[in-house]
Amino acid sequence: MGLIRLSEIDRSMVDLVGGKAAGLGEMVKAGERVPDGFCLTVEPYLARDLPEADLLDAYERLGGGRVAVRSSATAEDLPDASFAGQQDTYLNIEGADELFDAVRRCWVSLHSERAVAYRAAAGIDDAAMAVVIQRMVDPVVAGVTFTANPITGCRTETVIDAAPGLGTAVVDGSVVPDHYVLSRNAPATPNPDGCLDGCQLEQLREAGRRLQRHFGVPQDIEWAFDGEGRLWLLQSRPITTLFPLPPDTGDTRLYLEIGHIQGMLRPCTPMGVALLKTGAAMWFKSLGAKVDPRDPLPRLVPIGGRLYLDLTDFVRNKAMRKQLPTSLEIYGPRVRSAVNRAIDDPRFAPRRGLPFRPGTALKAAARLMLPAIAGFVSSLARPAAARARAYRGVEEIKSTLTPPPESATAAERLRWVVEDSHKTVMSPDMKGILWPLMAGIVAGTTPAGLLDEVASPEELDTVLGGMPHNVTTEMDLALWDLAVNARAHGDLFSSTPPEQLAARYFAGELPDIGMAAFLDRYGMRAAAEVDVGVPRWAEDPAPLFATIANYLRVDNPEQAPDRRFAAAAAKAEEMIETLSRRVRSQRPIRGRVAVFFMRRSRQLTGLREIGKFAWLPAIQASRRQLLLIGEDLVARELLERADDIMFLDLEQVHAAVHGGTDHRELVTLRRAAHEREQRRPTVPGALLSDGTDLEALAPAVPADNGVLVGMSGAAGRATGRARVIHDPSGAHIEPGEILVAPTTDPGWTPLFLTAAGLVTETGSPVAHGPTVAREYGIPAVICVRNATREIRTGQLITVDGAAGTVRVEGIPPADS
Repeated sequence: MGLIRLSEIDRSMVDLVGGKAAGLGEMVKAGERVPDGFCLTVEPYLARDLPEADLLDAYERLGGGRVAVRSSATAEDLPDASFAGQQDTYLNIEGADELFDAVRRCWVSLHSERAVAYRAAAGIDDAAMAVVIQRMVDPVVAGVTFTANPITGCRTETVIDAAPGLGTAVVDGSVVPDHYVLSRNAPATPNPDGCLDGCQLEQLREAGRRLQRHFGVPQDIEWAFDGEGRLWLLQSRPITTLFPLPPDTGDTRLYLEIGHIQGMLRPCTPMGVALLKTGAAMWFKSLGAKVDPRDPLPRLVPIGGRLYLDLTDFVRNKAMRKQLPTSLEIYGPRVRSAVNRAIDDPRFAPRRGLPFRPGTALKAAARLMLPAIAGFVSSLARPAAARARAYRGVEEIKSTLTPPPESATAAERLRWVVEDSHKTVMSPDMKGILWPLMAGIVAGTTPAGLLDEVASPEELDTVLGGMPHNVTTEMDLALWDLAVNARAHGDLFSSTPPEQLAARYFAGELPDIGMAAFLDRYGMRAAAEVDVGVPRWAEDPAPLFATIANYLRVDNPEQAPDRRFAAAAAKAEEMIETLSRRVRSQRPIRGRVAVFFMRRSRQLTGLREIGKFAWLPAIQASRRQLLLIGEDLVARELLERADDIMFLDLEQVHAAVHGGTDHRELVTLRRAAHEREQRRPTVPGALLSDGTDLEALAPAVPADNGVLVGMSGAAGRATGRARVIHDPSGAHIEPGEILVAPTTDPGWTPLFLTAAGLVTETGSPVAHGPTVAREYGIPAVICVRNATREIRTGQLITVDGAAGTVRVEGIPPADS
């Protein structure tokens, strides 16, 4: 089928006619006014044979004269990839020779550098090209309508850009268009000197509503008004950049993204969300709280796979709303200012009532208060004993974790995951871990408040350098020891791809460098490790071999991670002595208290990582049982792959195990959505229920002479070449480079050992990444908006951790 009229096309034919033609055909079927035309399908393109006679005949039956020749790739105008402007369109084409030439140029544009790069970024392997030929419209005014605000994400606004003449001037950015933002129920008000009147704006808004209803998702629509005032619709495709909407509650609500404080911006699998809720609910139940088994933590809402906290009732509480911005300082300045904007929004005006049950809160406080005070005081009084108690707690949690036997049924494994897997770790005090951990956090943060005019932030950060007793730091240094052992086989470990090294390790074909012992202790870890859906290092040690290859590039003994860590620890002890002498004369009493906490911080603050470390064995054990259940469901032809189970929740697994429910179609949809979300470059920190990204409403902070502004994560200054990394798996970083990443969690920290500095787009001073950066003595700047796009690999940058700034010194080299 080489040629087909637009009126005969629908969305099911996208593989034959491409995305643009499929959208146009749908608009024709919906009764919209679309310029008449036809499509040259992908078949001639694939055959590399232009049917000139048939094409000319169709052109003449269309009436000849001027036409638009428009690319329509099979990967174009898709829900997650618009390909806007990536392939070519030719206007005012007339005559056979121009027509044939324009079609051939559309074919060639499929393989342009920009189109190939776009497909690669969108995860699309290949595509074919169809071509649309339509009658030209002579527009008086043309432009684009978005049925949701593409900048803020607000679904209750329609955005229209318009300019006289051809709409290409709007979409290619060559003019400054008239810009209209229409609220859902407000009248359409034209600009005094604009090119659209109120009637035309209403026509465009109504057309947008019709097309959004027809296609089921917000639309990006190209249109034109001709000289007779008729509206022509030229294209309609999904707005691909919108972050998914929160669940509809019938109320305006505010959601705060909480994953980034733990260094996790990638989407969590549905099973990951379900197990996090189930596990955390056990802790609340242990305190006497009532938990709904259908939704154990209703305030924790997955949106786009990310975990958001519903803050609405706290913002609307008269007493709490005043303190809320201060309590959110650890989330960074952008999130804090976004919450301030919500507080000023009339939709979040104070209401009566508390956001929690007072009786439940009092019951929990009564159970925790005395043990908390006793545990906190004893930890500060006897830190060594407190540490020993915390380590015993970790071992006790691991030793009491008893999964079902090999002979267990799928139903028995599922019951264990739901009821028993987290029972030990989620005791009120986590087997003695919680109080030393909390005492360490307080000891690490208190001196800043006591010495605000005596010690600088950089000096106080120095005190936290080389912090002992941190399980993540110990893990990174243990991995460095493996690299030291690997030096005897340097060519093997530095030149073999990490995936091949992992396969050879499992086959027993690698020299023994201590990997087995390392995985025995740390194999439960990974990037985004709180998600049970993520493979552990024990399953895939390729990221570890990639990091070992990085470490083998360190040829300066002074840059060796163990020496850097020891140097940071020595500087910390020297700084405590310096500050101790200074405060004796300036603040005798408060100074002595501050020094006491600084010394205690050296013994306790490293424990801040131990809580999650104690949780990981339960997550790993649950993952093993879920994969075994998945294998059973594959055998019963209810799933395609064992790890498909990670794209179900616990209730859906129960339905499959006990009721034989086939979830294969649901898993396919969820896996595709998960992969799409993994490619999302930015995630809203504060989100309204209408889709509005509150951060996007704030005026952008302009870069001052190449300086990007963020937030202090770890003090110090460093200059080096940037290395932009989006995923730590298999990442390569040269010694002395500055790591630029969306976020970091413990799975990233092995990269820190050879980095000169750290820049992240999100985070918190108390999150894992900045904490470990301080302990290694490398400067870190966090919350730098769009850092991975503003900075390119190879650029020379200077990180000032105390000031929270990143200066871009120069352009990247040509080979970067």
